[in-house]
Amino acid sequence: MAAKISGFNDSNIRISTQELLHQIYAALDRGETEFEVLSSGHHNIGGPFWSVEGKPLKFRVKNPGQRIGAFGLEGTQIIVEGSTPADAGWLNAGAELIIKGDSGDTTAHCAASGKIFVAGRVGARSGSLMKHDPAFPAPELWVLKNTGSFAFEFMGGGTAIICGIDCEGRDSILGDRSCMGMVGGTIYVRGPVKNLPEEVWLLDLNEADTQFLANGLPTFLENIERPQHLEQLTDFNQWHKITAKSEVERRQRHSMRPTMREFRLNQWVGDGGIFGGLIDDDYTQVAGMVNTGEDRLKIPHWQNKAFCAPCESACPSSIPTQDRINLLRQGKYKEAIELVLNYSPFPGSVCGEVCPNPCMDACTRQFIDLPVSMPEIGKLSLEAESPEPKADTGKKIAIIGGGPGGLSAAWHLRLLGHAPTIIEADKEVGGKLRQVIPTDRLPADSLKTEIDRIKKLGVEVKTNTSIDTESFKQLQQDYDSIVIASGAHTPVVIPFSGHERLVKGLEFLKDFNNGKNPTIGEKVVVIGAGNAGMDVCLGAYAMGAKQVTAIDIQRPAAFKKEIDHFEKLGGKIEWPVFTEKVDAAGLHSKDGRLFAADTVIISIGERPDLGYIAREWLDERGMAAVDDCGQLTQAAGIFAIGDTVKPGLLTHAIGHGREVAEYIDSYLAGEKLVAKHKPVMISQEYLSKELFRPHNRSRFHMADATKETNRCLSCGTCRDCSMCLEACPEGAIRREDTEDGGFEYISDDQYCIGCGICAGMCPCGIWGMELTV
Repeated sequence: MAAKISGFNDSNIRISTQELLHQIYAALDRGETEFEVLSSGHHNIGGPFWSVEGKPLKFRVKNPGQRIGAFGLEGTQIIVEGSTPADAGWLNAGAELIIKGDSGDTTAHCAASGKIFVAGRVGARSGSLMKHDPAFPAPELWVLKNTGSFAFEFMGGGTAIICGIDCEGRDSILGDRSCMGMVGGTIYVRGPVKNLPEEVWLLDLNEADTQFLANGLPTFLENIERPQHLEQLTDFNQWHKITAKSEVERRQRHSMRPTMREFRLNQWVGDGGIFGGLIDDDYTQVAGMVNTGEDRLKIPHWQNKAFCAPCESACPSSIPTQDRINLLRQGKYKEAIELVLNYSPFPGSVCGEVCPNPCMDACTRQFIDLPVSMPEIGKLSLEAESPEPKADTGKKIAIIGGGPGGLSAAWHLRLLGHAPTIIEADKEVGGKLRQVIPTDRLPADSLKTEIDRIKKLGVEVKTNTSIDTESFKQLQQDYDSIVIASGAHTPVVIPFSGHERLVKGLEFLKDFNNGKNPTIGEKVVVIGAGNAGMDVCLGAYAMGAKQVTAIDIQRPAAFKKEIDHFEKLGGKIEWPVFTEKVDAAGLHSKDGRLFAADTVIISIGERPDLGYIAREWLDERGMAAVDDCGQLTQAAGIFAIGDTVKPGLLTHAIGHGREVAEYIDSYLAGEKLVAKHKPVMISQEYLSKELFRPHNRSRFHMADATKETNRCLSCGTCRDCSMCLEACPEGAIRREDTEDGGFEYISDDQYCIGCGICAGMCPCGIWGMELTV
């Protein structure tokens, strides 16, 4: 039984083309191969579709829109019950399209293979640019009646059959000015034609022609349900064929025409020429219309990794996920899961659990269906082995603070061969990852696994050690460089009336995560609806609150998934709300509302406590004053990262840790520090997203992260698909292995004509075209 696909919803309202196509995708995913489609002008039905098992597909369509059967593939049959608008069978690549009525303009335009049967007329410019690749069956266009004007313009291959039924009284069944620019292919016509260009021949049929028609006409008439015309159409005396003249035949016709050189010298720049006296050129060397070498207008360049992927650009740690996925695609699983450790020591606990994943917000795949699942890919690296550190340098670096930024800096410094020591005031390192984030968001085992990996690499850790002015001076004497990564742990409190009643959100979360079970009332109001505020709200429910309300002065900044989780528990968010005072009744807003509460918790951010360093080392905000390389402007060799410089996400601190490790490595080597910048992100216009089949968003389920290799576009990084090599019409592109085990694609100037096909179809945007003029 055929799958029913409707272009209308349950309220009988027309749905979008995208929604209708997603119904078809979903049915294909279920294994359906036959479809009955009730359309209402929806376009692109019938192609390009395929079944995973390679089974033939059959579509019966009513009321289609433009481009029915466009890009149709071999093994697909599309039957239209009635007429179609423009572009039917456009770029047909092997499908069989049966139209039981008339077809609009540009039917079979650019068709490259497959068969199109039309039971009526076709519109203007039908058959234009038909072509034939000898590696595949030639395209065929069968039309029962006649065509509109300008049919078969620039036809390069294939076969068209125009039967001329019900065309009595017409002076041309091909309309006006057909076959202009035709250079290949064959057109069989039954009936009068006029105004053919001089570049084509109108010939009688030979035996092979009549045999072709005798074999094909019964099938055509059966498909369109018009068998009664067979006798009339097999009177082959009424038929002629049109073919293009050869290059030699065309040249003979133009033998009296001046050569290009004669035209240039005599009519262009010579005496009496329109540019005579302005240009001094003997035209001894004139570039042709299609050129190679230095005469090309555009030259292709293989720009592998010249631009970074959107995910890499958006990631604070600059993790090249496209490289990880390419390694997975090559079957190099171990190398793939270990690669990320060169950029972050927290692929499982942060990338996989608590990161807001800005990489996914930037992922190109979202414009096709859904972003690549970065958290699942990150979790693959939870148990990955550490990279081998470089040889020991003997240089010692003190890192104040064992939060995500400090741990990241220590990790990367150790990989560079240095000896980092983390000095942590708490009983264990981890910072807010361990102290604040609830374990239902960040499993304790995941975090412990990755912290243990850092320690095992050779990072020294000193816990329960606070830093004051004197101990900081001692660090300056004992270490070659210092990283200030103590974060922000002083809660911000607004001094409105009753502020002394407030519970500080950071202290609440620390007590909650340490198992101290802080006491709260049944009704809780949380000031602040960011991600930290949502953590406080969830902690309040865990501690027995019956009703929790979060308020903010602006649209909540928390991530949607955190808000959804909170609201699912019964929580409410109110904004904008400006606090007037807090008293025993609860929180009073400036517009006169009372938010009844037994406990009011404030969670609107924290500030760093940098009292252990000189005041002149701070900026006007009380943050560490640093240059573009993270080095204190007033103290060489001392660097600051994370919230001590600027409030940010945990991922920003991790990224800062990697950056500062590289700057310290240069500093210790006596090199001048130069700020590093990310490569330019590749533009979406260079990526061929249409080459990738979209998944049904509502049905997509990530069961195996390694399968994301099929979805990642590998933006800006060659995925070694060889499409450019196979598509180059001149065979000018070759692939070569490199000494480092990689590869490169090379365009040979001797053969390349600068057509740009390589750049146009590269899915990754690797090929760039350089203008030479």
